[in-house]
Amino acid sequence: MTSDPEESVRLQGFGEMTLRTAVATVMPLAPRERADAAIFRVRDGVRLASSEIAELASEWGIVPAAQIRSPKLVPEPRWPDIVRGMVREAPLPSLMVAFLLGVLVTRR
Repeated sequence: MTSDPEESVRLQGFGEMTLRTAVATVMPLAPRERADAAIFRVRDGVRLASSEIAELASEWGIVPAAQIRSPKLVPEPRWPDIVRGMVREAPLPSLMVAFLLGVLVTRR
């Protein structure tokens, strides 16, 4: 079904807007939130199916958000990586002081 991108629709929770704007608003959402989003045509009150929204987005070149990974699947940062990042961002004088303190502590 071809739809006019300038057709007036109502996006639940956002209000009235054009169809293209509603699809562009829905597609960056996480997949679960995108499935719960409801777009209704103003002229007849019909809700667009999620497959129709995805089809319109691909037709208009609107890309969906990438799959969001669970935080539990992301590996924990290791201490050497954390320290290496801190050293990269530290200014040179503070690195010199840290080095000298390290030398003093190890000599005692």
